[in-house]
Amino acid sequence: MTQSNSQLRYRDLLRKMIMLAIPTMVEQILSTLLQYVDTAMVGRLGEQATASVSVTTTIGWLVGSMSYALGTAVLALVSRAYGANDRQKGHRIANQALLLTLVCGIVLGGVSILLSPFIPVWMQAEESIRHQASVYFTIISIPMVFRVSTAILGSAVRATQNTKTPMLITLFSNLLNIVLNYLLIYPAGLGVTGAAIASAISFTIGGALMFVLFIRTSFLYPDGRNPGNVHSTEDWKRGISLHPDPAILKEIGRIGIPVMGTSVVSCTGYVVFAGLVSGMGTTIFAAHSIAVTAEEIFYIPGYGLRTATSALVGAALGEKNEQKLTIYCRISVALTVGMMFLSGLVLFFVAQPLMSVFTPSEPVIELGAQMLRLVAFSEPFFGLMVVMQGIMYGMGKTRYPFLVEAFSMWGVRILFTCLTVHVWHLSLREVWYCMIADNVCKALLLAGGFILGRLYIPGDSEKKSLY
Repeated sequence: MTQSNSQLRYRDLLRKMIMLAIPTMVEQILSTLLQYVDTAMVGRLGEQATASVSVTTTIGWLVGSMSYALGTAVLALVSRAYGANDRQKGHRIANQALLLTLVCGIVLGGVSILLSPFIPVWMQAEESIRHQASVYFTIISIPMVFRVSTAILGSAVRATQNTKTPMLITLFSNLLNIVLNYLLIYPAGLGVTGAAIASAISFTIGGALMFVLFIRTSFLYPDGRNPGNVHSTEDWKRGISLHPDPAILKEIGRIGIPVMGTSVVSCTGYVVFAGLVSGMGTTIFAAHSIAVTAEEIFYIPGYGLRTATSALVGAALGEKNEQKLTIYCRISVALTVGMMFLSGLVLFFVAQPLMSVFTPSEPVIELGAQMLRLVAFSEPFFGLMVVMQGIMYGMGKTRYPFLVEAFSMWGVRILFTCLTVHVWHLSLREVWYCMIADNVCKALLLAGGFILGRLYIPGDSEKKSLY
């Protein structure tokens, strides 16, 4: 390949990655802004209302991690079939994705509803808010099938390199949630219960729309007489089968279980980390919590590019095109780290005004701003960590990221935070050093493991992989 052709190829693949990443970034922004709006609307009802909603948040993350793990596995498999243009394999995976959506949604929803009276007690919530917290969690758990649909079926659609339509669905459901929040919380006077009902309705409509998009995606559910097109409801019904396919389910489990383990290890680590900081005093914990929330929106470039990277890497594997795979890996790393560098730069300069959006307390603003300026320098490492996860997830190599997460979260962040708080009695600054060290460690271990490993192309017996 000549230099000009090589440059053209890089430019074309870069353009393709950016066009896929932009909708996922917008989707992440919308979700983050929705959390901000939800927090602000409920926050106007008082501290007890805020606590009623937030006390079950961590459990919500754990529940969501299961559907996210299955979605990651489905994305990896569908993108590989899409790259190979194997419509039959894509159709088989789609049917199993639909089966898992129903089973996972029913089981998770049922368990969540049954346990909802006990979760606030386990989370040591004050007795005065336990009932309201339980009602809130019950209501948002009722449409669990639709919530799982958004995660799993949405991943299957994105794997076919359609990220725009899922973004539009997310935009619509988020706007609906905001409108319903206002109407049900304030004019209807339902308070926290109104916020839960608004979320449940938006979950249901968003999940239903994602299902319609899923079964109308021609690669997943083609009309046998005219592959690539679907003309009627009857064609869709003929294509849908909920019979278990052991081979596909085994592949989904192989990829998805380590991702689920990664999420569980991460979520439980965050709970312990927050618990350690909460013992340092009210002002310190408030500054820490608000700074963590404020920082979330600056992660968006990394997470947006991770989804696009996984889809494109999986497709390149399906094509068995090692050159394209290598280019996608290089572009995604350079683009993500570069964007996260700019994101960190912006965070450094807006730290103080950003904190003031969330609290009027000057001591909290000042301390939180210091932490944000500190973490701003580590944003490129966070981007590297996220994009390396995206590359490995797209390749279906999920075991190594799980081992890295377990070692770094508990062997670096939690261990040294325990020493910092209970043994050395240091300040919040040193606690955030532990958090930064965790992110840097993950980034270096993931990148180092990938470099020491070798790209794996299915069907090439000479290629080896460490993962």
